[in-house]
Amino acid sequence: MNINATLLGQTITFFVFVWFCMKYVWPPIMQALGERKKQIADGLAAGERGKHELELASKRGAGILYETKQKSSEIIAQAEKRAEEIIEESKTNAKIEGERLLAGAKAEIEQEVNRAKEGLRQQVADLALAGAEKILRREIDAKAHAELLASIKNEL
Repeated sequence: MNINATLLGQTITFFVFVWFCMKYVWPPIMQALGERKKQIADGLAAGERGKHELELASKRGAGILYETKQKSSEIIAQAEKRAEEIIEESKTNAKIEGERLLAGAKAEIEQEVNRAKEGLRQQVADLALAGAEKILRREIDAKAHAELLASIKNEL
């Protein structure tokens, strides 16, 4: 065996092997690497888009939260204002009702006073008539009249 022929055969076999790899093995490997590279780039781009959308959603959420806080503050302010109005209306109504009840009580007291006066007048008239009757039944005597008037006075 000749070493030169062996080297020449190995060189030719090597070049055939390289050509075969370049023709049939290398393109699918490069295609797979290209697809993987594209898939990684798409994933990174999607991650960036997701990050950007997350920032936008966070900003929108903060805006919505701010608006909600503003609206809730307005609602609370309106509720407090309405509560104050209701309290003022209640105070006014209570004052009016109190005045009405006071007027009714005064009128009732006035009626009771008038009834009491009428009753007293009636009793005084009855006593006066009783006294006059007693005076007229007795004889006319100043001392007796004074005693009778004192007794009537004590009865009153």
